[in-house]
Amino acid sequence: MMSLTFLFRTAARDVTKVSLCQHVQSLHSSCQLLAVDKALLMKLRKNTGYTFINCKKALEKFDNDTTQAETWLHEQAQKEGWSKANKLEGRKAKEGLIGLFIRDKAAVMVEVNCETDFVARNEKFQQLVKDVAFAALAHHQNKTKSQTGYIKSVLPGEELSKLSANEGASLADQVALTIGRLGENMSVKRAVTVGVPAEWHIGSYVHGGVSSQTEVAMGRYGALIVFQGGKEAERETLGRKLGQHIVGEAPVSLGNMDDLSCGESETRLLPQTFQGDPSRTVAQFLRGQQARVLDFVRFQCGEAASEKTE
Repeated sequence: MMSLTFLFRTAARDVTKVSLCQHVQSLHSSCQLLAVDKALLMKLRKNTGYTFINCKKALEKFDNDTTQAETWLHEQAQKEGWSKANKLEGRKAKEGLIGLFIRDKAAVMVEVNCETDFVARNEKFQQLVKDVAFAALAHHQNKTKSQTGYIKSVLPGEELSKLSANEGASLADQVALTIGRLGENMSVKRAVTVGVPAEWHIGSYVHGGVSSQTEVAMGRYGALIVFQGGKEAERETLGRKLGQHIVGEAPVSLGNMDDLSCGESETRLLPQTFQGDPSRTVAQFLRGQQARVLDFVRFQCGEAASEKTE
């Protein structure tokens, strides 16, 4: 018969083996869990743009539920943004971008301001400009869907901030969120939207452009031109040339096709010397193109609040 001592020693070894195996399995599972956590962390960081520390805190708070973690991160960022916005209110925000977008027979041009040119080149700020442009255009189209003819809408910053942006949040909330992320005072200054009938056309030009990752053209100056006529194959070029002239010469009114120029101080568009051909006025250039300008709007980033967009 086996001695009791031998049996006890055998049982003890078996228990030790089992414990060791369980410990190894536990370590293996923990390593797998860490790998999953890291993957979720990288995904959340990529989706939101928030810091790794905040993303990690969010995942821990919601047991690796990325949906809840992302929602919470946005809420916290917005709260922080409103807090920063209140603290930064009053700091001058004269830099920024003009955003311009044309879709079919409608167009929008907006101005969004920040404190420095450095932030204006940030993709998160440029995303805000895009959100403002799309919100303004959607508002214009919803408001005028039953109307026909030429429709022009001008929105000051106060009204613009109340519009809905992504997922129902207001543009004011989007601004606060971006302030929280980038740490500079920002504001939505103004927007103009136009809609034209089928036989009219919209031209545009943006100067001082930045390399934007969106379909919205962005720069420090912008012009929208509403015109009739022109050769079909050359209308886009015609609209761009007129836009370049308007940005460069800064007319403040349209004038008439038969107006005589009053020289270098001329502020009416049609009698101005055409920038693309100094031997002719804008009116003479248009006659050669069999075209007619009906309206225009010019934005310059940071200019005084007395812009003439009506």
